[in-house]
Amino acid sequence: MPDTRVRSVSAAVSFGVYADLAYNLYSATNSSPQTTELFAGERSRTLWKYVVVGHLQAVALGLFGSILDRTLWPLFGTLTIGTVMHCMYSHALKIGRTVKPPTENAMPANGGPRGGVFARKR
Repeated sequence: MPDTRVRSVSAAVSFGVYADLAYNLYSATNSSPQTTELFAGERSRTLWKYVVVGHLQAVALGLFGSILDRTLWPLFGTLTIGTVMHCMYSHALKIGRTVKPPTENAMPANGGPRGGVFARKR
């Protein structure tokens, strides 16, 4: 039986690797929470559909990892990130439903490319 130090390191690695894999799943299937907030008014149903797809993929990945690892740490890693992402996207949808989406001609608040130091002189 491995000593507790080896088991702790193994648990931390399993948790961390599968948490990172879950982040990668969400980034592959979803728009960012910022984009979700910006366009929630017109596309909230579609945006949320892909959050659910991300959840399902993360749970499946965590379960598969836990079977291979014979511990629950991979599942804990993916469920932790799934919970964080669920909260972030829920908040983005809630806020986004109360504001108008940006228009193509809207001036960025920070003076970005359409203003400030980056503005072209005419």
